[in-house]
Amino acid sequence: MKRINLVVNGIRHSVEVGDSALLLDVLRDQAGTTAVREGCGVGACGACTVLVDGMSVSTCLALAERYDGAEIRTADGLPADDDVVRAFVECGAAQCGYCIPGFVMMTHELLSENPEPDEEEVARHLEGNICRCGTYTEICRAVTTAAHRRAAR
Repeated sequence: MKRINLVVNGIRHSVEVGDSALLLDVLRDQAGTTAVREGCGVGACGACTVLVDGMSVSTCLALAERYDGAEIRTADGLPADDDVVRAFVECGAAQCGYCIPGFVMMTHELLSENPEPDEEEVARHLEGNICRCGTYTEICRAVTTAAHRRAAR
């Protein structure tokens, strides 16, 4: 076992991990995040997506020890009035909601890189995320709604 430090949503966590410990499990079991979810276990669905230093990471594939000292942001750490979350709610972009934290984090990444994406850019950026309920139209509308609101500020 090895002790590492993670900063999750602004809170420092000192955790013990084995060589094969996945970041997903450490975030859920030791840092108490619930929005990080295992959907596929092979990095193909996006349900486990977090932002590490602003870049998306599939935590079901990431060995925790590689993230010693990293700044990790999960959907749990977003403010109550988060503009992306608000757009997802208003656009009806969630049915069961299981995948939505991953989509929200990917949207934050996209809008930080490209504040005014067109529909094709949105679809391309989110193509690694799967919504089993099929709310893709609403999800894309939520992303563009958040982008338009940010541009208007």
